[in-house]
Amino acid sequence: MQQSNYIIEVQGVSKFFGEKVALDNINLNVKKGEFVTILGPSGCGKTTLLRLIAGFQTASEGEIRISGKEITQTPPHMRPVNTVFQKYALFPHLNVFDNIAFGLKLKKTPKQLIEKKVKSALKMVGMTDYEDRDVDSLSGGQQQRVAIARAIVNEPEVLLLDEPLAALDLKMRKDMQMELKEMHQKLGITFVYVTHDQEEALTLSDTIVVMSEGKIQQIGTPMDIYNEPTNAFVADFIGESNILNGTMIKDGEVTFAGHTFECVDKGFGENMPVDVVIRPEDIYIFDVSDAAQLKGKVTSCIFKGVHFEMLVQTEEGFELMVQDYHSFEAGREVGLLVKPFDIHVMKKERTCNTFEGKMIDETHVEFLGCEFECMPHEGIVPGDNVEVKIDFNHVILEDNEEDGKLTGEVKFILYKGNHYHLTVFSDWDEDIYVDTNDVWDDGDRVGITILPKHIRLNKL
Repeated sequence: MQQSNYIIEVQGVSKFFGEKVALDNINLNVKKGEFVTILGPSGCGKTTLLRLIAGFQTASEGEIRISGKEITQTPPHMRPVNTVFQKYALFPHLNVFDNIAFGLKLKKTPKQLIEKKVKSALKMVGMTDYEDRDVDSLSGGQQQRVAIARAIVNEPEVLLLDEPLAALDLKMRKDMQMELKEMHQKLGITFVYVTHDQEEALTLSDTIVVMSEGKIQQIGTPMDIYNEPTNAFVADFIGESNILNGTMIKDGEVTFAGHTFECVDKGFGENMPVDVVIRPEDIYIFDVSDAAQLKGKVTSCIFKGVHFEMLVQTEEGFELMVQDYHSFEAGREVGLLVKPFDIHVMKKERTCNTFEGKMIDETHVEFLGCEFECMPHEGIVPGDNVEVKIDFNHVILEDNEEDGKLTGEVKFILYKGNHYHLTVFSDWDEDIYVDTNDVWDDGDRVGITILPKHIRLNKL
């Protein structure tokens, strides 16, 4: 049997809580000694995935292997892993030494060896003189160090860390990030780290796994994830981005923001709708000249410590964020330029809403758990199963839920330069995508209306 190069193998893993899908067909391989960060917003499934690897929860489908051994159903204490939690879970009645030694004592490790291992672990986390201290007398950062020492003293093959720095203040968190990175290099063991902090992930990781809604969106190095995001979600979640609708005219030529630009991307086909990503730091800003590809007016300028962040309204009505070491005050006319290799073109995940439905009668169709009025469609009769298509800009959101045909909750907002692209999670557990100029907040409850003339049907 061929030996795997991976210490952790997650194959086809799903996790259901009742009808809710927490993880959807996850495939992930982690190399021995790698620092892998699972990154994503709250509720994306990252902690659930970590808990499945740790053994605190069991996968509904799929298989998990560690060091080639199948451990999907193996209890936590029999897995070669240790976990560090956000809430340090230290024993308040034990001092620092006894907290760290706890696991070794359970294993009936000889006393001399325990002393040697604990002292070594304390040295590793920079707390050599703290072994007799009560844990309650320690700061948050010191308690986290003790928790890490307790985890590494058992010499696990894999160390799992669930947002371990989230409870610390900003300066302490930055310090601990560097210490963790050094610790990982010294120990040489595999780290799997969960966080929602993008900067933390970029700082610490060899590999980043970006998750959203129970699925892996992209796996890559920090540079890959930042410079070549695979979709609009990743581009928006990792750092600041200008994300615009575009059309790939042909290889090396893309239209967006009302102009045609040279780019380096190929293989999208001709006249294909795409998403275009440009990082704010990659836009050149200067006084208006013939070199400008776009012209506009600065609407705001904020000093961010190492650079100025400016919003520019172009003549075509698009708002772009620009970061530069030089300031251009609000009201100033400017030119903008983007070089071909700084334009990142991504395939659109979807171009309209698509649902499965059923014809009730000639002018009514059922989808999303509701009956909608529609226009008569030739060749489609009552009882037919149909594909329902609705353009993003033809979904109307109502402030009052009762004014809509159905209801839902705004859960993702993406600014596309001259409009907002929203994901609304309907009460029938389906995503509806909406283009709008109205400003909504994440978590807003809305009514949803679709006019009959905007419902397109195809017989299935």
